[in-house]
Amino acid sequence: MRIDAYPPQEPVPDVARALHERLMTLAQGIEGHEHIYGDDPSQSLTVYPCARRGGPVLLFLHGGGWTNGYKEEMAFLAPPLNAAGFTLVSSSYRLAPKHVFPANFDDVADAVTLVWNLAETHGYDRDALFIGGHSAGGHLASLLAARADWQTSRGLPEDVIKGCLPISCTYDFTPGSGSSVRPRFLGPPGAFAEVHASPVFQIGDHVPPFFITYGSQDLPHLMVQAEKFAMVARSKGVGVEMLEVDGASHATVLLMAADIDKPWLASAARWMRGILHNSW
Repeated sequence: MRIDAYPPQEPVPDVARALHERLMTLAQGIEGHEHIYGDDPSQSLTVYPCARRGGPVLLFLHGGGWTNGYKEEMAFLAPPLNAAGFTLVSSSYRLAPKHVFPANFDDVADAVTLVWNLAETHGYDRDALFIGGHSAGGHLASLLAARADWQTSRGLPEDVIKGCLPISCTYDFTPGSGSSVRPRFLGPPGAFAEVHASPVFQIGDHVPPFFITYGSQDLPHLMVQAEKFAMVARSKGVGVEMLEVDGASHATVLLMAADIDKPWLASAARWMRGILHNSW
């Protein structure tokens, strides 16, 4: 989809604009198959199939502070993941301030449902479905993986998600979490969305394993939150592997994800294969 086909998004700081431009440059010439799962242009996803049929699939969600971002930005991950044997699916979701929680959560749940149903069309294994994302996308992926109250109503098995791979994201929106600004996607105060939208407070039963990544020069409160989430998840029996990418910031930890000379790609692929091997 062309970027100008989406609803207008809010102006972003220079650092976010630079990241968007870099991602779109990296995505040039990478083609996929687009599908829609709702009436809003943002309710769409793109499948980048692996040439080898029957392999696992990773649904990856863009960042942008829940107010910005495009699924097209994540296309740069497709070539190295395809080469490693994985199909990539990049999904958009409705954005704040027009749409507030749980609209974005519901969108991602619907995207998972569509990915499940498209398996035969694009030749991947729907029983080997992983979810991940960067920043706001990593938060939504984590929340979806932590909760078990959305699968049945969509005709999905409770264990539809085999593992979650969040990169540099928020796990806690409550006071004292370290964030200086209350994200607008939470909607008006008083609805306790801070708790309902915080993955650290939503860890239920049958939660899949997590592969948590952040940069050594990341936003400090996100690093602390990642460690806290890992501690809470492990205390509830959830398997967690952590990766700190040396020298990476909040933005560059994503850019490094497609680099074969950096640790995320090989580590994430090894981890996903290990999850599937152990479960089968």
